[in-house]
Amino acid sequence: MDTEMKGWKPVGVVGEIVPWNFPIMLLAWKVCPALAMGNTVIVKPASYTRLSALLFAEICAEAGLPPGVVNILTGTGAIGSALCDHPHVDTIAFTGSTAIGRVLRTRVAGSGKKISLELGGKSPFVVFDSADIDSAVEGCVDAIWFNQGQVCSAGSRLLVQASIAPRFIAKLKRRMDHFRIGHPLEKDIDMGALVDKSQYDGIRGFCERAEAEGAEVYKANVEIPPTSTGWYWPPTLITNVSTTSECVRDEIFGPVLSVLTFRSPEEAVALANNTYYGLAASVWTENISLAMEMAISIKAGTVWVNAHNLFDAAAGFGGYRESGYGRDGGREGLYEYVKPAWQTRHVSSLSFPVTAAKWPGENVTACLPSDVKSAAGSTRPFIDRTLKMYIGGKQVRPDGEYSRPVYEGGDASKPLIAEVADGNRKDVRDAVEAAHAAKTGWGARAAHNRAQICYYIAENLSARMTEFAERIARQTGRTVQSGVQEVEASINRLFHYGAYADKFGGEVQETQLYGLTCKIHEPVGVIGIACPDAFPLLAFISLIAPALVRGNCVVIIPSPKHPLSATDLYQVFDTSDLPGGVVNIVTGERDVLVRTLAEHQDVEAVWYHGTEQGSSNVEFAAAQNMKRTWVNFGVDRDWMDMEQGQGMEILLRAVEVKNVWVPMGECKPSGGGY
Repeated sequence: MDTEMKGWKPVGVVGEIVPWNFPIMLLAWKVCPALAMGNTVIVKPASYTRLSALLFAEICAEAGLPPGVVNILTGTGAIGSALCDHPHVDTIAFTGSTAIGRVLRTRVAGSGKKISLELGGKSPFVVFDSADIDSAVEGCVDAIWFNQGQVCSAGSRLLVQASIAPRFIAKLKRRMDHFRIGHPLEKDIDMGALVDKSQYDGIRGFCERAEAEGAEVYKANVEIPPTSTGWYWPPTLITNVSTTSECVRDEIFGPVLSVLTFRSPEEAVALANNTYYGLAASVWTENISLAMEMAISIKAGTVWVNAHNLFDAAAGFGGYRESGYGRDGGREGLYEYVKPAWQTRHVSSLSFPVTAAKWPGENVTACLPSDVKSAAGSTRPFIDRTLKMYIGGKQVRPDGEYSRPVYEGGDASKPLIAEVADGNRKDVRDAVEAAHAAKTGWGARAAHNRAQICYYIAENLSARMTEFAERIARQTGRTVQSGVQEVEASINRLFHYGAYADKFGGEVQETQLYGLTCKIHEPVGVIGIACPDAFPLLAFISLIAPALVRGNCVVIIPSPKHPLSATDLYQVFDTSDLPGGVVNIVTGERDVLVRTLAEHQDVEAVWYHGTEQGSSNVEFAAAQNMKRTWVNFGVDRDWMDMEQGQGMEILLRAVEVKNVWVPMGECKPSGGGY
């Protein structure tokens, strides 16, 4: 840890909640990296699988692990809630359903606890006409009917190219009719029983509702053991469905496969990404170029090529969107159990658990004109000009037609410097729309080009250093020399992150697979950012630069007290070849505007640096669609300090980790070590 994780330290006490479907593997996935990073753990196993966790505790004791390092608490879900509520638990690591993950996210909102969530999925199994059809059929069997479909990454949505769909489905049905169902410990059994009656009833309900909607539900023509011996459900295939069908949208968590067809790769990508989830996917084709393009285009944490459900502790596993955030496995999984070495433990003054966000009212602060005096002693600018917002690469008037004053030193008793637009929900929504319009083109640009634009912004900022330094001094009440130092630090930060544009793309993972496992750092997407009041230019640059160089688009709320450092950047952006919509600036009251960002369904992440209550509000609201958050809990950081203001911590927040698995096997060399 001293060498490979330099600059990080253990987070402390980790509360880990593991499910029943893979009880010992998932327990090990969470306990081992937490211990390796120097933490202690409290494990709450599922009610159905307590014995394997207790056996693991015996092994820990036999291995000589000191008392208190690993603790196992068996019981009901109330224990999980107690772990979330306890003030001395520093991190929650959970694997389970999205519904429970959402509850846990809201429960710890604002507490300062880290949380990693590996949640549900509706993974696409994409078959092209260039696939080896027989292999794809067997792969489909393993993808959906392994463990009775009770797998978060189960390939429960079959997307098959229309030209081969009839033949593929016919082969799949024949294969289903040869299934052997019975006691799972018997060697000749393909599929066992479901976990309990509630799971059985839920699956039956999905199938009955699908039939009522007009779908064709095919159940394998196989012998089913009586329910007195277990809750058995046959392999099931649902066809004649649409993208809005319940069985296509929702996670069934059982041996049920729904089928859609596509005509082109573009349509396949659109169907694969038409989901709330983003846990996993597999692509079946003998065309390697097509396979890799699909793997990049599908928004999921893991994509397998001509395989499904391959796992290794050396490669991270976790999802996008409502499949959660955080990773189990790989170096990326270690970061869930550490924090920056400079960071101290946050002790919240709020009450927990949080049951609702407490947003401020949208009070309009009217900026009334004052008597215009002579230019020398004016309390207003010489020219009465309200600074506009910056949306889609253009200066835009606010929807509400209101403005807000900016005073010297941020003190309303001092002279007025300028007036800026007072944004509202409509302005934020317009900015998000502009960011989404720019997202695809910006993320697809060569990393070198993004770096050049970042350097160009730094150069143009340098040319106006004196102007920006004087503006900082007048807004904040600091000295001009202090302003110069802030501008210089901002320029250095742009160069620092510009260098990472093509040096943080990922790496090859050393798994046991005979083939290639490639970790890719993808853009998060549209990131909403709310800036602090301290260091109005440097904090702004420190937050947008890592997001931009990694291919994200941003909607950013500058400091409410000192917004002019951001509004002065409009011309800098315009003359630096930055495409319209990549950076969108909405001025106004931070905690009013960030609410729309936190609740917006098309914002993938929110970074908030403001008050403690605002941090809690953002984390609570973001749970609606499980967007990623980074908040400061009301604690300012020193943006001039390179440890706090730049580095790996922020870069990791600007990327999504995807692992692409590509097996080999045409000419395996002897003595290859696999």
